[in-house]
Amino acid sequence: MSTYGSDPVITSYAEAPARSITAGDVTYAYRELGPKGGIPVIFFVHLAANLDNWDPRIIDPIAREHHVIAFDNRGLGASTGQVPDNVEAMADDAYTFIRALGFDKVDIFAFSLGGMVAQALVVKHPGLVRKLILTGTGAAGGKDIDKVAGVTYLDILRAALTRQDPKEFLFFNRNATGKPAARAFVKRLGERTVDRDTPVALRTLQTQLRAIKRWGRSAPADLSTITQPTLIANGDNDRMVPSVLSEDLHRRIVGSELVIYPDAGHGGIFQYHDTFAPVAVAFLDR
Repeated sequence: MSTYGSDPVITSYAEAPARSITAGDVTYAYRELGPKGGIPVIFFVHLAANLDNWDPRIIDPIAREHHVIAFDNRGLGASTGQVPDNVEAMADDAYTFIRALGFDKVDIFAFSLGGMVAQALVVKHPGLVRKLILTGTGAAGGKDIDKVAGVTYLDILRAALTRQDPKEFLFFNRNATGKPAARAFVKRLGERTVDRDTPVALRTLQTQLRAIKRWGRSAPADLSTITQPTLIANGDNDRMVPSVLSEDLHRRIVGSELVIYPDAGHGGIFQYHDTFAPVAVAFLDR
């Protein structure tokens, strides 16, 4: 925690207050930290995730100098309503949430499914977004995105059989580098001990997987309309959203920057948090 003026500013995600705001027929749960003023960074989370799924080693460095907001979209965690079965509707809900908070310009940090939602949002509302960080994600119509469900169910089963968190299988390589990184990541997710979020239900996961499959089988998007400065990152061995799709995004979004981490999977930014967080901060600061 640091002090800006007379008010203490929370810069630890583990201590960020739980808030909510109602827009239309949905009450959105969110957490807020960092100094207010300036353009906020809105965090778009991954498949089957709630507010407790963000790595504090990614959020905290950004929140030192930036107003950070992480939220549960419709039907996730403590937010009300039903989860949509398509990415575009998720983007509409995210837009509703951002506008309800009174923002007309934001930066977006998105991971995995969140990156798909962020792309749909920026294509539909280009004036809303100043800068875009897309991690572990792919464009509509991307190769093998429609196979995410199969990989996900397999790894949930593998995890259940070994009594481990499915993210250890889905996000990290199962080798001497990946296994300790996976355990450390899962441990960090437990650093917040009070006011934890509502767990995500199995039917919510199933609905989101249908949305991802639909995204993967839809017509390729025209990403030439994305003119915002964009930072793209992934590991070199992403089993969930193939790493080649990050390279595809980089080719199609003019002027974008690409970071690929070696010997890393879908959770490459979490495995390399000490390297990636400063890159993200520098990108937002430029």
